[in-house]
This record gives sequence, C-alpha cells and structure tokens, in this order.
Amino acid sequence: MGKLTVRALRVVLAAVFVGTVFVQASMVWTLATDPEDGSLPLTPLRLITILGMVSGQVTLVSVWRLVTMVRRGTVFSHAAFRYVDAVIGAIVVASLLWFAVTALNAPGQRDDPGVTVIMGGIGLGILGVALIVLVLRMLLAQAVARDVEATRMRAELDEVI
Repeated sequence: MGKLTVRALRVVLAAVFVGTVFVQASMVWTLATDPEDGSLPLTPLRLITILGMVSGQVTLVSVWRLVTMVRRGTVFSHAAFRYVDAVIGAIVVASLLWFAVTALNAPGQRDDPGVTVIMGGIGLGILGVALIVLVLRMLLAQAVARDVEATRMRAELDEVI
C-alpha cells in the first residue's frame, strides 16, 4: 500500500472519528443538562445513535491498526485477527442497532409498511457486510497459515544449505 493511500485513508478515518466524538459529546452535553433549560430527554433512538457511533468508532480504530500493520508488513500475523474480529463484531452490533431502530419505527409506519421492509433489508445488508468481512478473515487465516509454512520451509532449507 502506497504512502499516499495510507495518508489519505488515515485523514478520512481521523476526520470521521473526530466528527463522531464531537457529535457524541454534543449529545451527551445536551442530554446531561437540565430539561427545563431546553435539553432533550434520553430516548431509545438517541441511545441507539450513541451506541451506533461507538460501533463505528471501534471499526475506525481497528481499520487504523490494520492499515498500520499493512504498512509495517506485519498484517499476516495472528495479531491482525483481533482487529478483524473487532470489525466484525462492530458491524454485527451496528446491524442489531439498525434492527432496533426498525422495530421502534415500525409502529409509526402502519400506513406505509414498505418503509419497515426497506429498513429491514438495509439491516440484512449490514449483516451481509459482516459476512463479507468474515470471509476476508478466513482468507487472512489462510494467508497467515501459508506464511508460517513458508517461514518453516525457509528455515529447513537454510539448515540444508
């Protein structure tokens, strides 16, 4: 991965992370102030929004760490699995939160149930992304196994020579 690509990706990841932290801090500040002063009550949708941003932040930090490993040439190691697993978990949590939003929104959509069906489809799409990352994790596992095997064979060859 080129230096320009890594820098551009890191700029995007940092901007999104800072933006979500700013929004979360604003929401917590608004929720923590006195309701008589015009603050908003903590509703399930606001809580889901905060938790959704946390799952996004976990993904951002994990991708940042994986990019660092790629840059150092250490991504084909067992250490990478914890970050890939964190991404998978965060995506699954995001899909479950989306299904919760869909369930909370469904009673208000009795006149137009298609919205609920579309929202359910989006939730399935998010789960599909988690499955794609799981497949990529399996490919990483195969690459790590082959790298370990190649290292072992190289060591044996060095002994013979």
